[in-house]
Amino acid sequence: MVIQWFPGHMSKARRQVQENLKYVDFVVELVDSRLPMSSRNPMLGKIIGDKPRIVALNKADLADRVLVKQWIEYFESQGFIALAINSKEDYTAKRLTVAAKKLMADKLAHDAERGIKNKSLRTMIVGIPNAGKSTLMNRLAGKKVAITGNKPGVTKGQQWLRTNPDLEILDTPGILWPKFEDSQVGLKLALTGAIKDQLLPMDEVTIFGLTYFLENYKKETMKRYRMKEADLELEIPELIMELTARFGFRDDYDRFYEMFVKDVRDGRLGTYCLDKVI
Repeated sequence: MVIQWFPGHMSKARRQVQENLKYVDFVVELVDSRLPMSSRNPMLGKIIGDKPRIVALNKADLADRVLVKQWIEYFESQGFIALAINSKEDYTAKRLTVAAKKLMADKLAHDAERGIKNKSLRTMIVGIPNAGKSTLMNRLAGKKVAITGNKPGVTKGQQWLRTNPDLEILDTPGILWPKFEDSQVGLKLALTGAIKDQLLPMDEVTIFGLTYFLENYKKETMKRYRMKEADLELEIPELIMELTARFGFRDDYDRFYEMFVKDVRDGRLGTYCLDKVI
């Protein structure tokens, strides 16, 4: 199954990124720590070319720390500076600035030799919708300068933000790619809220999610849904029917789908990561 979702504003956003690359020194690629690979735009390498890049794994507070650490090691092995961040925490601005100075050390040294001092580095934050760019912008600025929301497509325009004397940031809308060749990627993005809920049937998303969590985070999942060992003998669709009734929803399976997806997004099943380093 190939899922296609590439509305006009996505194509416009991609052009905006390409047109503004010449104004920045490096790019911050913002990915979701809960799916570090699936939330990467595979077109990004082609879009930004050889522009220096920092990979920032956002929403680290919601993610499986063990797997996030493995992903950071993976990205570093690919030649990137990578760091796990929580855009809601105060220390994020300092950590990102330190990483930027490390990445651009040669440029800063060259500028110093030419007598250029106290010149701020310019960057662009690029990521898929709902990766947390607006929240990060607000954290870096120390005030609300960007509209935030727990749904894709909130950021519509572009703006420069001077976060401190060392860093200026150009915000951009989230960019998705034309289609998901791997249906698993689409399901992961839908489960975490990176794409609109209408794009994929919630029953498929729930079946995928419940299967994954029982395989990888069984204890937390069983506790949340008051499951017994005997429940594990049921096929996932049958289990969903049983849990729907157990929670008093009768045969209103949509209510269970909504509850499960919200539980995953809100972290009620604990920290997790849907991507594993191979």
